[in-house]
Amino acid sequence: MKVDRLRQQGLLPAVVFGKETGSIPITLDKTEFLKVYEEAGESSLVDVQIGKQKPIKVLITETDIDPVTDETLHANLHAVTLTEKATATIPIEIVGESPIVKSGEGMLLTLLDEIEVEALPQDLPSEINVDVSNLIEIDQRIAIKDLPVDRSKVEIKQDPEDLVVKVEHAEMEEEEEVKEEVPVEEAVEVTTEKKEEEGGEEIKPQETEAKEKS
Repeated sequence: MKVDRLRQQGLLPAVVFGKETGSIPITLDKTEFLKVYEEAGESSLVDVQIGKQKPIKVLITETDIDPVTDETLHANLHAVTLTEKATATIPIEIVGESPIVKSGEGMLLTLLDEIEVEALPQDLPSEINVDVSNLIEIDQRIAIKDLPVDRSKVEIKQDPEDLVVKVEHAEMEEEEEVKEEVPVEEAVEVTTEKKEEEGGEEIKPQETEAKEKS
């Protein structure tokens, strides 16, 4: 297949799409693309030049990954208009260290590692840092509404009450109710004693065996 030959040559199939460009299939140098993608992520503008045309501002909106080899197979590049808002997924980075987590008394639960936002392409943050150094008590939490984002430029498209991180008791992760099992010997003994108290006749194992053989 043509696509397989491209990949063998170190090229990555991709498509540029947008209102003004339509859909344009292209090929990229795979090594160079992965380097840029690692730095830019899905929220930083990247220049793509097609032939001798003027470079196009794009966002890397999606990459197809082989589930077995983790190899990047394809990329989607959204050609944006700088005067129109775009939607992007922004990674959340945990920074700092919670004193109560450091002491071992608490553990930090990370409930969100990315959020969806809308902004002008040039105003999209590359990441959102969440400082947990002020979490000093059990059950303290940071919600989306607490994130350090310039709301005049960036609109978060998720519930502001959704939690990003929360501090729980450290032992809660390991707590598990264990039911105490009664040894077989004790169970037999209890049954026998009960029969004797009620005046019942104890059936010995050998008598039971004899009855079964007859």
